[in-house]
Formats: sequence, C-alpha cells, structure tokens
Amino acid sequence: MRKSGMETRGTTVKTEADVQDIEKLYNSLKESLALGRKRLGRPLTLSEKILFSHGVEPRTQSFERGKSYLLLHPDRVAMQDATAQMAILQFMLAGRKTTAVPTTIHCDHLILARQGATKDMEEALLQNDEVYRFLQTSSQKYGMGFWKPGAGIIHQVVLENYAFPGGLMIGTDSHTPNAGGLGMVAVGVGGADAVDVMVGDPWEVLCPKVIGVHLKGTLNGWTSPKDVILKVCGVLTTKGGTNAIIEYFGEGASSISATGKATITNMGAELGATTSIFPHDERTAAYLRATRRGEIARLADAHRDHLRADPEVLRSPEKFFDKVVELDLSTLEPHIVGPHTPDLARPIGQMKADVQSKGYKDEIKVALIGSCTNSSYEDIGRAARVAAQAAKKGLRAKSPLMVTPGSDQIFETIQRDGQMQTLHEIGAKVLANACGPCIGQWKREDVKKGEVNTILTSYNRNFPGRNDENPETHAFIGSPEIVTAMALAGSMSFNPLTDTLEAPDGRRFKLEPPTAPELPEKGFVEAKGGFIAPAKDGNQVQVAIRPDSDRLQALEPFKPWDGKDYLELPVLLKAKGKCTTDHISPAGTWLKFRGHLENISGNLFSGVINAYTAERGAGTDALTGQTGIPYPELAKRWKKAGKSWVAIGDVNYGEGSSREHAAMEPRFMGGVAIMARSFARIHETNLKKQGLLPLTFANAADYDKIRMDDRVSLLGLASLAPGKNVTMVVRHADGTEDRMELQHGFNAEQVEYFRHGSALNLLRERNRAP
Repeated sequence: MRKSGMETRGTTVKTEADVQDIEKLYNSLKESLALGRKRLGRPLTLSEKILFSHGVEPRTQSFERGKSYLLLHPDRVAMQDATAQMAILQFMLAGRKTTAVPTTIHCDHLILARQGATKDMEEALLQNDEVYRFLQTSSQKYGMGFWKPGAGIIHQVVLENYAFPGGLMIGTDSHTPNAGGLGMVAVGVGGADAVDVMVGDPWEVLCPKVIGVHLKGTLNGWTSPKDVILKVCGVLTTKGGTNAIIEYFGEGASSISATGKATITNMGAELGATTSIFPHDERTAAYLRATRRGEIARLADAHRDHLRADPEVLRSPEKFFDKVVELDLSTLEPHIVGPHTPDLARPIGQMKADVQSKGYKDEIKVALIGSCTNSSYEDIGRAARVAAQAAKKGLRAKSPLMVTPGSDQIFETIQRDGQMQTLHEIGAKVLANACGPCIGQWKREDVKKGEVNTILTSYNRNFPGRNDENPETHAFIGSPEIVTAMALAGSMSFNPLTDTLEAPDGRRFKLEPPTAPELPEKGFVEAKGGFIAPAKDGNQVQVAIRPDSDRLQALEPFKPWDGKDYLELPVLLKAKGKCTTDHISPAGTWLKFRGHLENISGNLFSGVINAYTAERGAGTDALTGQTGIPYPELAKRWKKAGKSWVAIGDVNYGEGSSREHAAMEPRFMGGVAIMARSFARIHETNLKKQGLLPLTFANAADYDKIRMDDRVSLLGLASLAPGKNVTMVVRHADGTEDRMELQHGFNAEQVEYFRHGSALNLLRERNRAP
C-alpha cells in the first residue's frame, strides 16, 4: 500500500490526516490479506499481515522467510538526536526538498545525567545548542516534526503519539520495536535505511522468520512484564531472534497492559530480533483512548480480526511459526539478568547464590529505574508502591536511586498523582526526561574507572561500559519494582519475595507485592510545548552548520570501488568474543561527535578485546611491528599511508545499538571488509549501506587461523553476486597460505552499494538520472 500526498501529512502530533491515512490502511486490509493467504496458500500470522499490507508489489514479490528480500513502504520514520545528525547529513546529499513520509526527530540522547533534571537540562541546552539548532532547522526545512529536549525519550513519545495497530515504521534506534506494544511492526535501522524511506524509496529488509511466544496464565505477585522478556532473553539468547519477528499471542498476552507489552517488545532488541509485536486488544485500545486517540481505537476495534493472527494460527501455532516458545505467566518468577549481557538470566531466588559463587560485588552502588523500557505510568506506580511501604516505616534507600521519566507527559502526571513525591521520600533523585545513564550519558563520580562495582537498573542493555564508560561496572537488570526493593536493602542478595527489611526503629518487615493502575484515573496530563511543526515554506529556512564546528561536519561521498580485488591487506584487529556496536563505537562522551564523522572516528574499536593480546582497544602495527597502539591511532596511521585494511569479528558481530557510526567509521578510516563468524542484522545492513563487505566464514573454525601479521586478499570481487562465495587467501608471515570460502548476504541491489561506494552514492546517481 502506497499513500499519496504524504509530504506534509502526519508531522503534527495528531492530525485529521493521520486518522484518514490509518482508515485507508484498515479499509485495504481485507483485500491485501486475502491476497496474502492466496499467495502463501495458508493462514497468516499478525506479522505477515502487516508486511503484506505494506508491500510494494505484494502480487509478485516473494515472501520466503529468511531468504527473499522485501520492499516495503513504511508509514513513518522516527529518529533520535544522536543518530538523526548523520541521517540528516546523508539526506542533505540526496537532493530532496521534503521528506516523502511523516518523519520526526526526538532530542533525548544528548542530555547528561549528573545533578538532577533541572540543572542537567540547563547544561544540555548550553552544551548542545549548535546540534539542537541544526536538528531544528533541518526539521523546519525538510518537513519533519521536531520534539525539543526534555519532551521525552523517542520510544515513549512515539508510543504516546504515533504508534498504532497494524502500522509499519522504522526508526534510527534499535529499540524502535517499543511500538510493537501497540501492534505495530516497528524496526530499528541505520540512518541510510531511514534516508531511503525519507526520499520516497522503498525500505528493503530480509523477509523475517517468525518466532511465536505463547503466553499462558496471568502475571501475579512481584512478577511484571519485564520478567517476561528477561525470561525470553535467557531462553533465546542475544542471537536467537536474528532475522526474525517475535510474535506474542495467547490469553496471557491480553492480560498485559499496553505499556507492559511495549516493555517486552522494546527489549526484544536484545534478542537480535527484527522486531517484536503483540496483537491489538482491549488493553491497547484503552491506551489509545487514554492518550487522546479514541478515533484510532474505534477504527482498530472495528478491524480487530485483521490486527491479530488468523484463528488457524492460534489453534495450531507450531504449523505456522518457525519456532514456538511456551511461557506460563502464572508460574513465572521475577528475574535478574547480567552482568555484561542481557541473556545471562536467573530467577531472583538464585541471585544470592550467584553473588557468592561468581564473586559479584553484593553492594549495589547505584540503582536506576526508568528509561525507554520501563518508564510508564504503571512502571513508576509499582515502584512508588514499594517506596510507599518503606517510607511508612521511615526507611530510605541504602543505595542511591535515580529515576528517569520517559516523557514530559509521564513526568507531569506522576507529579500530579503523587508517585514522584513518594519516591522522593525514600531518597530518589529525578533525572531529565531523557535516556541518560541508559546510553552512557551519566557523569558518574562515586567510583573510578576500572573499579569493580555493581549497579542495578530497569534498563535494556548492560554491555561493559554501556552505562558509565567503566568496563568493570557489573550492570544487572530487573523490573522497576524489584530494583526499588533491592535499593532499599542495598544488596544484590536481598530477595523481596522472601526476605525482610529493618526499619529505623529496629523492627523487621516484609514488603508486599506492589500493584498499580496501568492508566491514570484522572487521565494523562497533556504536556504541551515540546513539539515544533515544520515551517510552511522550508525554502526560507537555512540549515545551521558552522564551518568551524567540531561537532557537525558536512559529509563527503565515499569513493566508489575501483573494480580491483583487494590484495595483501593487513588485519587491523581480530576481536575476541562479544563485539557490540558499543565496543566498535562507544557512546558516552563520544555522543557529542555523532554529527562529525572525522572526530567520532577517534573512538573506532576502542572497546574491542584484542584476540591476540587480550588488550582492550589496542593492537599491533602490522606495518612496523610496534605494539600497544590504540586502534583509532592505528587506523589513522594506515589511512594516512593510503593502506586499506580488514578486520576480523567473532560471533554476532555488531550486536546491540543501531548506530551506523560503527559502520561509517571503519569505512572512513580505510576499512574495506569485515570477516566474522556471524553478524547482527542491523549492523550487517549498515556495513553494506556504507560500501563495506560484511563476509561470514563458511567454516567458522577459519576464524582461528587468522594471525596478527597475516596479509589478506579477497578475490573475484568483479563477479560478486547473490549466493556466490568470495574466496579469501590468507598469507602468513612464515610463507604458508590458507584459502577460505566466505559467504555473504548481498542481493543484487546491495552489490551495487558496494560497486558505487555506498547506498547513498547509488541513490544520488539515480536522482540525477533524467
């Protein structure tokens, strides 16, 4: 389904045009889904219904799971301030006057958490003024909606304003699937993918497999929606959802609130999944009505059968899903995951034993709740109910407790209804309505870098250094209520289900399981003033980039491939174990350079563990033999010398954030290919988009054969084609050689990205064609 006249629609918060477009989509579902059933010869899952209804050529396009590439027309694009900078810089090279689909920018990543909401916001506005002006003027010029700093975290704001059942959106953040809680196929992508859609081209994605999660029973006691995804992470692992949509169904699904569903789909990104989704039901309709979208709720209710899997799928899920996970909510225990990876899961009752057997620091240095994953009215309400029990006994949290509201709407509502005051009573500090410590924007002063310590959060990621740039911080993840309860004890060994706390008067008491309404009885406070609509005439707006800026830099197109094989290239690095985008291009203090490719390349591979020496972020100069050279410096040396290079990755290389900087930086610094045992979905796509070769060892054991001083040749690149392996010859310093077969996932269009030097180069060339 391709809409017309979308250049200026949907850019305000909730317009009549939005409702009209949704109604058109819903009215087309009966016909498009009948076609889908006929094409596949079977009933459809919910995911397939949404993909079919947004296909460019649904009558002829192949929908073969895990094999064919889909061309789709998303309903909208959303970008956060850190990734939007590079996406807009690429869009500016594409030559369009306005975006082709409704697009919004959300300023949530650049606000440093240190002193508290008011002072931190003042500092952010001062420090990031030129970036905010660039984003706002770009939005004004190119027809995009702009959400100012403090308005809220992108995913919470999208859930409150734009997400709707049956829709398709992409966002330049890996946790875009948050909108799946409202029944939307919402996918995290790199900026280059967003640019394709913003200029009016289809979005291309590998046809995902579909994993069904059958939820039975009902959550009770201390167990929350967060525990569902923590459990699923433990079952499927961080690579178990790669190139798949996780589709939840069953009676248990309808027992979970809309924001609880969003928590689950948000953190589905930790499975490597394309996205996660729940069907439309009364809970999602109630949330739509509560967020002043009653007409959309009415339309969705009228088309409810189209916004859930077909009945045959629900009756015999094993016939229609590639895999089915069964989960009984009635017996599910609260879980805690970590450290260092979100799939190291255990029931809370096992945590004390793990502290003792694994040597984890028992003291919780800091506890943090909120973030895009767990900052709903219900989340904060349950945490406040825990706090209220302690406050009644005169007890304050033993661990510092920080709270990040997800949006201005949430902040104002919990201020009005008293939850924030209750949290204050046990010593909580309120941070700005922004990502803050979740993505490394945390000015932490209680421990030194390198000091082993424990923190407990309700966030979504816990890679080494993710929250505070200290790789020795052990970050564990739980639900907001569990985090609050354990903060009261200050101990990872405390189990609120069984243990007691001591009040100031010496009496011991046990916390009761918290309950809280999922929606405010008085309705949400409507936060006004955070949104700025685009200018009526973008031609009158000048995009603000200072020529001498060290934070913003206009892009120069990458050079096209010269048509020759890559011969005798040195290996810049060989990564050992987990190598996420946080390892390749750390965030934290580097966020300020997200709009300046040259400057941010100064962090390239700085978190990667050297497979030869176990050093972090440093290797050997294969050209001189000098050891201990930081990877950014080494890459800079080789680039200056005109020497291209390759890098070697391990399993699930590029896991984590959608940040395309982790692909642009290697390209900018002279990298031409990344060979790995396997790749995470978003990062593999990002590498292709920037003209690099992401190649997978046909024999995973060949990874072990790559030596520090090898020279690598990639042969037959002129005949690069879908399904055809690339031959790599590895010449060792002792004169011996190894020949290896490398696989790739390029389709014919993506091969052209490589030949032209990037997807953007190809796009620009096509736009120039008569």
